[in-house]
Amino acid sequence: MQIHISSSSFLNSVPSRALSCQPRKNTCIVSKDACRPRCLTAIAQSLVTLPITAQDITPEAFAPFGQVIGATDDGKNFDDTDAALRLDLGTPRFYIMHLPRRGMTFDRITYHANVTQCLGGLDPTSWYLAVAAPSGSVQNAPAEQDLHAFKIPSGKFVKLHQGTWHAGPLFQSRESMDFYNLELSDTNQIDHNTHVYSHKDGLEFEVVAQDST
Repeated sequence: MQIHISSSSFLNSVPSRALSCQPRKNTCIVSKDACRPRCLTAIAQSLVTLPITAQDITPEAFAPFGQVIGATDDGKNFDDTDAALRLDLGTPRFYIMHLPRRGMTFDRITYHANVTQCLGGLDPTSWYLAVAAPSGSVQNAPAEQDLHAFKIPSGKFVKLHQGTWHAGPLFQSRESMDFYNLELSDTNQIDHNTHVYSHKDGLEFEVVAQDST
């Protein structure tokens, strides 16, 4: 397994006021600007990037994490190939989410306990999602061996089971992409349960794409 040191996403996301020269489990809290370069260097040296090879998504491979939904004929009756949704714990919110390119690395992973989330790309380009099976709590965050990455082609969307850990959408070949997103109106406010690997474990992960799309 290839392992390399990186400072990318974590260093860019840490505000100077939240840093110090006092290391605390791979984080720093800087009280003086003069300390910041030394502190950031220490974080960069301790952050390890681990690769996750993406696989083509199939309903069978994705079943522990959710469903893969594609086009069906008009008039088809509802069956177990349709998205099984849980939207009764709040007001459903269906919207188009615009994301700038953030690369293929992530240092945190999130789950939603109260809703089944649906994500699909509007652009004619594949995108990537890292996932792990539900564990029930932030205290039981997924370990490296629990993480899986999938390549999702245009024309498909995914429904995540309640509690499925996920990081993404991730993409590299475009400056930005649009995604439709079905969740609850307050999901991002009250149901955003996140484990930050860079803080807790000194890790980030890079999804290795199968091609350049």
